[in-house]
Amino acid sequence: MQTPLSLGPSLAERINRARADLRMGLPVVLSGQLAVAVETLSVERLTALRGLGALTLALTAWRAETLKARVYDNDLARVRVPEDADLAWLRALADPADDLRMPMKGPLSSLREGDAVPARAAILLAKTAQLLPAALLVPLTGAAPEGLTHLDAAQTLALISEETAFAPVAAARVPMRAAEKGRLHIFRPDDGGEEHYAIEIGSPDRALPVLARLHSACFTGDVLGSLKCDCGPQLDAALRQMGAEGAGVLLYLNQEGRGIGLANKMRAYALQDQGFDTVEANHRLGFEDDERDFRIGAAILRKLGFSSVRLMTNNPAKVRMLESHCITVAERVPLKVGLSPHNAAYLATKAAKSGHLL
Repeated sequence: MQTPLSLGPSLAERINRARADLRMGLPVVLSGQLAVAVETLSVERLTALRGLGALTLALTAWRAETLKARVYDNDLARVRVPEDADLAWLRALADPADDLRMPMKGPLSSLREGDAVPARAAILLAKTAQLLPAALLVPLTGAAPEGLTHLDAAQTLALISEETAFAPVAAARVPMRAAEKGRLHIFRPDDGGEEHYAIEIGSPDRALPVLARLHSACFTGDVLGSLKCDCGPQLDAALRQMGAEGAGVLLYLNQEGRGIGLANKMRAYALQDQGFDTVEANHRLGFEDDERDFRIGAAILRKLGFSSVRLMTNNPAKVRMLESHCITVAERVPLKVGLSPHNAAYLATKAAKSGHLL
């Protein structure tokens, strides 16, 4: 007798459910600990969590460095939460918006003992939910509240680190200003994450290196025409060149703000208005310089039947990532457009600190 297909959620589905829970302010269970995102935590839930035991605040090493908190776990700090700490105190540690106005938030005491894996998983879930990377944790001593999502922390970290599989959803002809012969492909990841798009110009020969660009979504630059970055001009120039050559493929990847999401990108912009450069702003928020996953581009290119590209980019990291995931970069095609007085410092920082070839 054939075993019936399980109707229960897989690990990938439970991880995506956990992201949604964190965005709504619900805790999740990670290897015997309750974890909740500080950004969406309510006063009522903080009170309930405090009744379970001693609280720990998990912060990335970058955010801990800004707060002068000891980092004993390499990539994160587990900060003891004082018994009288309120939600405003937690939010002030998670969000750097008022760091310059209220720089002293300590002294902070970090844990050295115990397992840091649940804290690491909580931070990664918050990041991939496009929340501030700060999570409150408390050990469970009894049964977990009914209805919460349960995850094994180590398995969660391992699965999120794997390359995501994609499936084509739909495709249709889209005439564009840059090229009348255009086709838009929609790809959906099997983990329930955001869809990504491939814009195919003409009929590229799959046996030859295709003119290609991996373009990360930029609402401010691509839609609003923001002068703070060069994204909009790069998008337009790439499509124009593909149209002029008669063939190409542009992957439009939903990784706003170098992968931190639009809300966190606006937080970074606010920090830049305080005098921090783009990399410093990301670090103060607790993020890496760049949180994007360029493996997505490699996976979609393979799905489209391409194995070799002439890559339009100024970013050597894109070249390295594609080549390490079975896509040959036959040529790097520079894309130097969009310089203005508003973004000159931003572009200089990308060159100096992120290795962009400008």
